[in-house]
Amino acid sequence: MADSDNNTTLPFVTRRKVLAGTAIAMAATQATSLAHSDLEGDDAIDPAVAVWRRWQPAWEETERLCNEQQRLERVLIETVGFPCTTVKLSDGESVTVHSLGALQELLGVRPANTVARAQAEAEIVAHQARWDAADRVIGYSTGLLAEREAAEKARELLEAFSQVPATSLAGIAAKLDAVLREGEYSLHGGEPPWPQIRSASDDIARLGSRKCRGESSARRYRNRDHSAV
Repeated sequence: MADSDNNTTLPFVTRRKVLAGTAIAMAATQATSLAHSDLEGDDAIDPAVAVWRRWQPAWEETERLCNEQQRLERVLIETVGFPCTTVKLSDGESVTVHSLGALQELLGVRPANTVARAQAEAEIVAHQARWDAADRVIGYSTGLLAEREAAEKARELLEAFSQVPATSLAGIAAKLDAVLREGEYSLHGGEPPWPQIRSASDDIARLGSRKCRGESSARRYRNRDHSAV
């Protein structure tokens, strides 16, 4: 919302589209399946997969809260509208502002007559009060705080990926999965590095699938040899 310096600004987390990319699905599935098939027990788990298992629910919670905030924001806008007022300046121009702070900043540079100023201040204060009252009823600000906290937790875990080494294909896939999800706005874009990241994710899924098939075949041969003894 332009010109606003109050709590009615848009939510902290950038609005994201619903995930549907096949590269994401492949990477996520690969990270989980490889982690279970190649590693035995939590003590032996790939450090990157361990981070991914913590990051995944944090990211999903952020997405859930983000969607809920979108819904609550629409309710507020439809119910009371963003706080705003239109003030007529001394030069005859009318300007719309969305907060008392923005109004005062504007009038400090381009003054209005006393009556217009007092009327604009009263309108914005009254409109903000209606917004705040509706906010308390539906819990928009409370949810916004929860969204910010969840996003911060997910961000910290995302940064942790650059600090831990991957020791398996699952760990590499886990890192790529997180990168692709956070960069989903460019998921289908043609500009670097997204095509290269998608290609690497596909490569890991293919190699991991080949590895799993090879191990399955080896187990069948071992079982057949044991049964023949």
